[in-house]
Amino acid sequence: MTMNDRWLFMRTFWKRPREVGSVTPSSVYLARAMAKAVPWSEVRAFAELGAGTGAITRYLDRMRYDDTAGHLFEKDPALRRRLSEAYPHYRCHDDALGMTSVLARERLPAFDCIFSGLPFFNFEQGLRDRLLAQISQSLAPGGYFVAFQYSLQMRGQLRRHFDIQELRFVAANFPPAFVYVCRKRPDRME
Repeated sequence: MTMNDRWLFMRTFWKRPREVGSVTPSSVYLARAMAKAVPWSEVRAFAELGAGTGAITRYLDRMRYDDTAGHLFEKDPALRRRLSEAYPHYRCHDDALGMTSVLARERLPAFDCIFSGLPFFNFEQGLRDRLLAQISQSLAPGGYFVAFQYSLQMRGQLRRHFDIQELRFVAANFPPAFVYVCRKRPDRME
């Protein structure tokens, strides 16, 4: 991670702190914990929500297979431009609320895995509900949803949508974070 990436991330945080959630990008320890949470041999298409400066994207890129399709969602135009330049082999999109439209446009049946760095608890409840509905609709049955949060406050709401397989605590991150490793219930067809 370059100093320019850190500065860009911090500047974005100061403009929209509730949307960014942290003053600093995710640590390598958090990125590794998220990237290693899924069996990549089963992942043909994935999405990353709130990709920011690519702190987690770097590790996803190392773990994926050559034929794995990646879709990065980032609202901030400057961050999205940086992601497009750094990861030209991935598709970059501006709004996670449009995941089902992206799947239709790309002629993909579903994402096998969705990674998220979105600060869900900072969002108003209606937005949280819409995002979780999009995630659930966009995931293949049995697909993985791997999200980090800075508290356990989203545990109940995530449990209503997914089976929480594991909860990992990553102390070597600022702030320390919890990684939720969830699966979409095979019987939950949206």
